[in-house]
Amino acid sequence: MITAIVGINWGDEGKGRMVDLLSEDYDVVVRYQGGNNAGHTVINDLGKFVLNLLPSGILRPEVTNVMGNGMVIDLEHLCKEMDRLIQGGVAITPENLKISDRAVICMPYHVQLDVLEEDRLGDAKFGSTRRGIAPVYGDKYLKKAIRMGDLLYPETTKKRLEGIIDWKNLMINGGYGAEKITVDSVMQWLETYGSRLKDFVCDTSVFLSEAIQSGKNVMFEAQLGALRDIDFGIYPYTSSSSTIAAYAPIGSGIPGQKLTNTIGIMKAYSTCVGEGPFTAEMFGDEAERLRESGGEYGAATGRPRRVGPFDVVASKYGVRVQGADEIALTKLDVISYMEEIPVCVGYEINGEIIHDFPFGDQLNIAKPVVEYVKGWNCDISKCRTESDLPKAAIDYIKYIEKTVNCKIKYVSVGAEREAYVVMQ
Repeated sequence: MITAIVGINWGDEGKGRMVDLLSEDYDVVVRYQGGNNAGHTVINDLGKFVLNLLPSGILRPEVTNVMGNGMVIDLEHLCKEMDRLIQGGVAITPENLKISDRAVICMPYHVQLDVLEEDRLGDAKFGSTRRGIAPVYGDKYLKKAIRMGDLLYPETTKKRLEGIIDWKNLMINGGYGAEKITVDSVMQWLETYGSRLKDFVCDTSVFLSEAIQSGKNVMFEAQLGALRDIDFGIYPYTSSSSTIAAYAPIGSGIPGQKLTNTIGIMKAYSTCVGEGPFTAEMFGDEAERLRESGGEYGAATGRPRRVGPFDVVASKYGVRVQGADEIALTKLDVISYMEEIPVCVGYEINGEIIHDFPFGDQLNIAKPVVEYVKGWNCDISKCRTESDLPKAAIDYIKYIEKTVNCKIKYVSVGAEREAYVVMQ
């Protein structure tokens, strides 16, 4: 079985929680894109963990975890993340964590350039996490990146860095007026943090191919959601990588493999971190109550998430571009306080109501068309079977299922590992 678990909306849908839950049935969990610009929060018997780079399967000792070639890896951040987990009782060894030699290293100058450019943009900023993601992906496609495998060849890497840093200083010093960076300082950073990671670096393409050939179950874990995809998202307010399920085999190092199924993750309401159009957004006291009820603050940045009702237009689009076979609906318990639940069922643009997700500038003028469905107004956090759920909650699930045209199989009713319902 080869499964992709992906976000349907703007990210922050609860993918880490679902990967942690479902990984019980998998031998290998793979992150295939992105860097430490998003966080997956998981609560289990060991405690609460926020994972930025490590696959969520790392919290299961029997699972082998892979950081694929499509990722960009900040070595310093990864080392500190590993230390936090080890201190929390999680074992991390070259046997249960393998890092692709083709994954790109997010260097300190990428982070610096990200911050400098966001500061330059001021009010026109894209809402970057300031963690170097766009600059490092830019360097990857400019063929000026340093990869994890290069840690094994420091002399060759230093020669390449000499030319790269001369080029970077044209922007850092010449363009932004910041202090020049040096080859020695970057090499010292690579040695300090890279030396700890060398034993984890390998050809993960070979490992994954052999795992699949031997009949092992593999899960691909995405970061962010469909609406942050570089091609299909709300460009330019997107990430710099492909968050789409179809990219999973490529970003993992096994491009010839086909997915068995794709599980899309979406919340029972809408959230969005960062800039860009968010048609269904709520404001004022109504938004603040939903934000507080759901604890809606970015796992990677701590930024308050923008919130709104479930968005049928955006979710139906996300299901389509992700090719989702089934859905996991998260945080249904959060909206239990609502007597009537708002749902964005369409967008109004220049007096016309549309139901297909629009392109570009049309999103900037779209207004939400909102309908209300009956709430259940009671605690559902102890529900463990479909029959435990109140009828109004089941009706809401079926309503969402019909509007996005995809079966909802899993419903989470709490943050804990066991707090979920499997729908019939």
